[in-house]
Amino acid sequence: MNDIMRFIAKRLCVGILVVLFVTVLVFAIMQAMPGDTIDLMVDTRVSAEKVAEIKAQWGLDEPPVVQYFYWLKNVLQGDFGTSISLKQSVSQLILQRLPYTLMLTGAALLIEYVIAIPLGLLAAVRKGKLTDKTLTVLTIVLWSMPPFWLGVLFILTFSIWLGILPISGWSGLTSLILPAFTLALPSLAQIFRLTRSEVLDVLDEKYVTTAYAKGLKNKIVLVKHVLRNAMIPVTVMFFLSLPWLIGGAVVVENVFAWPGMGQLLWKAISKQDFVIVQGVVLVITVLTVVCNLIGDIISGILDPRIRLE
Repeated sequence: MNDIMRFIAKRLCVGILVVLFVTVLVFAIMQAMPGDTIDLMVDTRVSAEKVAEIKAQWGLDEPPVVQYFYWLKNVLQGDFGTSISLKQSVSQLILQRLPYTLMLTGAALLIEYVIAIPLGLLAAVRKGKLTDKTLTVLTIVLWSMPPFWLGVLFILTFSIWLGILPISGWSGLTSLILPAFTLALPSLAQIFRLTRSEVLDVLDEKYVTTAYAKGLKNKIVLVKHVLRNAMIPVTVMFFLSLPWLIGGAVVVENVFAWPGMGQLLWKAISKQDFVIVQGVVLVITVLTVVCNLIGDIISGILDPRIRLE
């Protein structure tokens, strides 16, 4: 138990340091961007005195280091600041968009595992045969497809040509189908290959041979003995896949005009609204760190060798 607690504490400290480092990095990048945010807010005919007044109002006349620590203090109190372009609370904007991003990534993760695990099992059982080779090539092709290109292809096929699914935005659960599949399919190959590899390893175990020798049906052996033991690393990968999906959702949300944090981030970058950018990136970073932490903890509990590294 002590080993597990030390392992969790170590991973938690690393996660906190990563979040702090990302906040500094994002703040520095936003400060280094060309142009002035105030120039986007006011008319060119506004006097220099008025511009200086607006900068003082938003705290933009302070040195960058002071601005960073002032922002960080407010974040720890749950205040992400006020959007310069939208004049709204960034915390409220994120709370409005976060459920849609979580809905999209959750649906994509469900699709990914529902498809990849049975296909990985099938490919392992038929190792070296046409089915195995076909599925392997198909997943590699999906892995190589850029999400924005796949999304445009889906829109052309199912929305414009066939007219059976909404093009963009949120108008019900049917609006979730195209962006969820766009986000899930390129990542499907990773789970497929992991499932296939683990199933092949388990198939060589003696207890599987013993199960077949007892006369158990093939389906019972594959599900109860093979897949059950092969699912341990696949389960850990479930949490480790979330950060990649959250990051990929930024692109997919903009392709489908999905009202999530990715679209909010893209618009904020285009308007140089660094208050929103810092808030959204921080939330995405925290979600990523939490998912990795859960994945590390589960893998450490299941495999003691990881805790000793």
